[in-house]
Amino acid sequence: MGVDESGSQVAASVGLSGDEAARRLKDVGPNALAAEPRTPVWRRVLQQLRDPLIVVLLVAAALTIATGDFRDAAVILFVITVNTVVGVVQEVRAEQAVAALSAMSAPSARVVRDGTERSVAAAEVVPGDVVLLAEGDIVPADGDVRDAALLLLDESSLTGESVPVVKAPVGGQSHGAVSAGTVVVRGHGRVMITATGARSALGRIASLLGAAPGLTPLQRRLVGFGRILAAVTVALCAVVLALGLVRGQPVELMVVAAISLAVAAVPESLPAVVTLALALGARRMADRHAIVRRLPAVETLGSVTVLATDKTGTLTEGRMAAEQLWTPKGEATVTGMGYASDGLVLRDGRPVTASGVPDLAALLAAALLCNDAALEPPSDGSKGWQALGDPTEAALLAAGARLGLDRAALDREQPRVDEIPFEPGRKRMTTVHQRPDGGLHLVCKGAPESMLRRDVLADGPALLMRAAARAEELAHRGYRVLAVATRDLEVPRERREAWETGLSLLGLIGILDPPRSASATTIAACKQAGIAPVLITGDHPLTARALAERLGITSGGDAVTTGEQIRQGTAGELTGVRVFARTTPEQKLDIVQAWRAAGHVVAMTGDGVNDGPALRRADIGVAMGRRGTEVARQAADLVLADDDLATVVSAVEEGRRVYANVRRFLLYALAGGTAEILVMLLGPFLGMPLPLLPAQILWINLLTHGLPGVALGAEPVDPDVMRHRPRPPEESVLGAGLWPRILAMGTFVATVTLVTGVWARETGRPWQSMVFLVLGATQLGVALGSRARPGSLANPFLLVAVAAALCLQAAGVYLPPLQALLGTEPLPLTDLAIAAGLSGLGHVVMRLQRRLWPERPPRAAPAGREAGATCHGPTPG
Repeated sequence: MGVDESGSQVAASVGLSGDEAARRLKDVGPNALAAEPRTPVWRRVLQQLRDPLIVVLLVAAALTIATGDFRDAAVILFVITVNTVVGVVQEVRAEQAVAALSAMSAPSARVVRDGTERSVAAAEVVPGDVVLLAEGDIVPADGDVRDAALLLLDESSLTGESVPVVKAPVGGQSHGAVSAGTVVVRGHGRVMITATGARSALGRIASLLGAAPGLTPLQRRLVGFGRILAAVTVALCAVVLALGLVRGQPVELMVVAAISLAVAAVPESLPAVVTLALALGARRMADRHAIVRRLPAVETLGSVTVLATDKTGTLTEGRMAAEQLWTPKGEATVTGMGYASDGLVLRDGRPVTASGVPDLAALLAAALLCNDAALEPPSDGSKGWQALGDPTEAALLAAGARLGLDRAALDREQPRVDEIPFEPGRKRMTTVHQRPDGGLHLVCKGAPESMLRRDVLADGPALLMRAAARAEELAHRGYRVLAVATRDLEVPRERREAWETGLSLLGLIGILDPPRSASATTIAACKQAGIAPVLITGDHPLTARALAERLGITSGGDAVTTGEQIRQGTAGELTGVRVFARTTPEQKLDIVQAWRAAGHVVAMTGDGVNDGPALRRADIGVAMGRRGTEVARQAADLVLADDDLATVVSAVEEGRRVYANVRRFLLYALAGGTAEILVMLLGPFLGMPLPLLPAQILWINLLTHGLPGVALGAEPVDPDVMRHRPRPPEESVLGAGLWPRILAMGTFVATVTLVTGVWARETGRPWQSMVFLVLGATQLGVALGSRARPGSLANPFLLVAVAAALCLQAAGVYLPPLQALLGTEPLPLTDLAIAAGLSGLGHVVMRLQRRLWPERPPRAAPAGREAGATCHGPTPG
């Protein structure tokens, strides 16, 4: 709600009356974000049960109950229960994103009521209130500045702007609106509140967080797979039932056989395989300081085709650094990280100190004197030096320390005696200092356009042109440029109006938010993996372009699209742009949605409040854990505990491993199911009326799809996996040639089994027991042949699981209790040796198939050509 006419006329010195504030609080409600109605637990459970994987399990459980296999049914229902509980817990945690927004609001605020200052709960602030702000305060609601003194606000978490913003009234009118959740860095002021609660900046962002995340790429693929598998299974079971009845088999026996065959065809271990693979991936990522909030996010990262990243605090350090120095006598570069004094000043590639470069010493000494910031050293539990005050001025302090200057000594030697504070209209700050000889020394720093002027500087036009050209060059490279000038004042003092004239230029300082050390490597790794990087920031277009070129996101000359162009509808196709600047949270949503609508899987990284909606809307949201706001962390699927963007690359690798293992299991499990169906269909035509009893089918299914199948989900990653493009989002989970491989391997296993059965029947052996033993053992040989790294001890769980399953398969033939349960007969040791040899044949053929039919998508384009290959549509697979 905006301020009404009467409220807008309330004098800032008087404020609202207590009665009027109470009335408005009743009308507009508290200054808090409305809590969403809680979803009942039963509805959450039903939503979880609609998951495609859970539906597969429910069908399998119903079929096993129908066959009287209550033990398997109990195991399947246990898996359903665990998955449902975990899913409900994850949903509850995700809803904390909106609650985190409320926590960002100040718990209390200082307001003027009835002409006196008082402290009230932030929730009681209403439109029309006059709020007093001071350094360190969190702005409780949106408002307009009515009075200010050096008021500087950090809006980076809301807008993405890396430089604090000056707020001041101009001509008695409100200038520079403030937003809820921003932080006062310096100064103080009075603000007239214009919007509270849901109508504030935080409230608008909270409304954007309402959209629930959709299905992951793997879940979408499994939906189609489940439908196809269900239809094929029902049709084939009906055929088996009909053939048995035609041959005169008992109705009850064939009904049970058909149901058992359906259980065999459905890979009910698939949810367990997926869960194990995701859990192992999450554990590996936790070891690398990445916290997974939703398990499906692990696989989603493996399918990512676009990495949309924020700038401030994500690709950059989130702090300012003075990197470039220019004086009329030469240039220099400042190195070092953060605000610590560790670092060097380099001229012509060699380190220099203040005594050896008087021009640089004079430039930085003046910048330290004309400075209101301070640096706080590390303390117990802190993470390095911290800036107190304007981060830009703090960067000047760090640069001076790296040249060997002592700010405290300078202040003692030349104490400040007067000043003209920085004002947005002037874009300059001037301080006056007492020299040791009693004279006065004036220092002025400000924007080049306000300093490099004939009415300010006494230097000649040639120097002014050189400085202006260098300042423009630095600005186009993304630097915020400050010019520093000085002169001695006459004694007695001149009039203040004449202070900022006749100055001598000391030089220019280029300041920027430097990129993180791992950012360029991360971008290069993403491009090598076929993932298109996109920069989305609320910062200045020149700054965004310079960073994008510096990190290799774009090459020189690529256009930058602004939020204003998006608002006016002149931006064109959003998927054709790699750098976006001056964007709002709503526009970030539009950009992410445009990429998703084009068929891409989008990962969004960020750390600010303004990133929360986009993090929630993206297929995978990645938040910074240390610097990131609680809103970003709660809205994300993955939180980087160490704020290292390189962890995203590791997460993508884990995601691709998960997807590869799911396909590996499907190939193994569906090939086995295909073999069982073919044996049941073709066996009667080869003289075997009922090749397998229902109990035998279920036993084989339990052993092959149980521990060995689940163990396949723990297979290690292919070392070459990050040199290939992500799979096309529209590709089926059985795409890229997996269906033919399933049919080929299933046909081979069925052929071996049927040939063995015919041979056993012709030689008077217990052929049904031979079919039972060979079918199970050959499938287990296929499992060993599916290993990602054969001949190694990687994934020993699979070796143990296959060995145990082989022993249990043999026990089904030789142990009397199991013989009675399964209807088998004991076999001579020679027949057992034949079955063991045939299982080895399954291993050999599977290895041969993997060589002839490798499980590898196309290689990614080289970094130089990647942009065109991935920027305008789904990656070809």
